[in-house]
Amino acid sequence: MIKRPGVVDSLVYNPAQLDMRFLSIVGNSLGCSASGERLVSAARDGDLQEARELLEYNPRLVRYSTFGVRNSPLHYSAAQGHHEIVTLLLESGVDINLRNYRGQTALMQACQHGHWEVVQILILFKANIHRADYLNGGTALHLAALNGHTRCIRLLLADYVPSIPNAWSILWKKCKMEEGNSEFNESALLQVINKPADGGITALHMAALNGHFETVQLLLDLGASVIEVTVEDGTTIDLIGAGSTPLHYAACGGNAQCCQILIARGASVTAENANGWTPLMVARSWNRDSIIEMLSTPEEIQLPPTPSPYLCLPLMSIIKIARECGWRNSDMLPTSQDPCVVCLEGKCTVASQGCNHEFCTRCALYLCTTNYSSGVAKGPPGSIPCPLCRNGIVSFTKLPGTRPMTKDAARASLSLSFCACSCERPERTLLTTPLCKPPPPSSNRVSPLGSSFRSLSCRKFPSMKLNSGFCMGASDTTPSIIAGSVHQRLRNHLTTRMMSLRRSSSHSEGRKSWFCSLNQYATTSGA
Repeated sequence: MIKRPGVVDSLVYNPAQLDMRFLSIVGNSLGCSASGERLVSAARDGDLQEARELLEYNPRLVRYSTFGVRNSPLHYSAAQGHHEIVTLLLESGVDINLRNYRGQTALMQACQHGHWEVVQILILFKANIHRADYLNGGTALHLAALNGHTRCIRLLLADYVPSIPNAWSILWKKCKMEEGNSEFNESALLQVINKPADGGITALHMAALNGHFETVQLLLDLGASVIEVTVEDGTTIDLIGAGSTPLHYAACGGNAQCCQILIARGASVTAENANGWTPLMVARSWNRDSIIEMLSTPEEIQLPPTPSPYLCLPLMSIIKIARECGWRNSDMLPTSQDPCVVCLEGKCTVASQGCNHEFCTRCALYLCTTNYSSGVAKGPPGSIPCPLCRNGIVSFTKLPGTRPMTKDAARASLSLSFCACSCERPERTLLTTPLCKPPPPSSNRVSPLGSSFRSLSCRKFPSMKLNSGFCMGASDTTPSIIAGSVHQRLRNHLTTRMMSLRRSSSHSEGRKSWFCSLNQYATTSGA
């Protein structure tokens, strides 16, 4: 009975084929890694052209992540504030909620560094704001509050603050919510804004500790609780003690404005934590002499309930319109139609309720995200002033001619696990292209500030032939990158050597002879 060779037997019988498959995997993996590192560098340095060219050739590179920290190009571009590259990566199909080794998403890193333009793009693409990192359980809201990035907080909570005139009054319990108003889910807002990290620390604790008064004011206006206390979890280092309120943390930070507004909003100056310390005792132990008198006589503190200048009511309405109809000024403006009065370029797509002045979606978004003034002539708290008549804008509505965006076809799975992209490509043609394009002679390219890389000239590299199945091609795909002038001769030579090595009796001798043959051929070809 003749035994039919299996998979293991075929590998033993064909040692040269095993070597070729191994080198093909290693070579193509190194090729993916090199292209991925180029995309990471482009994302970190803000090189939009380089990133676009890499993604046009291999869209799967959006899922590349660096070794160790596992930061993707989306993480690097978000941390550096390159919102155009963030948009490019998201449109290329990257997972918007990718995590690095700490469990942080791109939204967390953008909030940590205060890049509100990136936060706006990520919110428009519906990034998850509830994700918590692996180290301390902090969300994007915690990171924004820790560093005092109030604009980022406003964008993070845009889906929870409705565009209704009495939103601020409802939060202050001055009026009841109208029946049938499904936009305002107050319990969901309170749950998000009071979500604790490890140790029971809320966003208000972090903002009060670091003395970010504007952030504290906005959080209080949106319903942050002044009676939330920290807990002892055995992992978080708490120098104040468990059971501490935001006022304890404000006393430790020593900011008088934060202490004043917390006391005015109902924080207790006599509350004791697990160590038996009151906020006054915390201030004394940390030598915060400037607030000791204020904590000793809290009855003298009287602050009028003024809304935060960062409160923006029309933000929810314009974000919904932007998600549905887009926010880029890509349509050609007809000659008979008046352009947007702000940018004088875009097509008017929205109108403000009340004064009915028309704007493009992009400018309306800019007005809502950059507004820092509650001084409007007519309007409820939280409305933004119209740039034309100064009346308060509470919400935006779509114009009748505004059409929704057409949904793109479903993208293929963008996995990078030994990318088998060549198996999905029907073309077998070889594309002759430079390894990297040199800059035009007339352009003077300057490396972005803060970059750890220097601009390198690639003019010395000759033209290369890139196989269409560059990343882990099929079984008959040639390895990685081979110079165009020697590609066919080297392939024929290796095929001949493989056929001869199949008749070799020793596996080790076959492997050795194959490497020697390759080195010998490379030496003679180079000579």
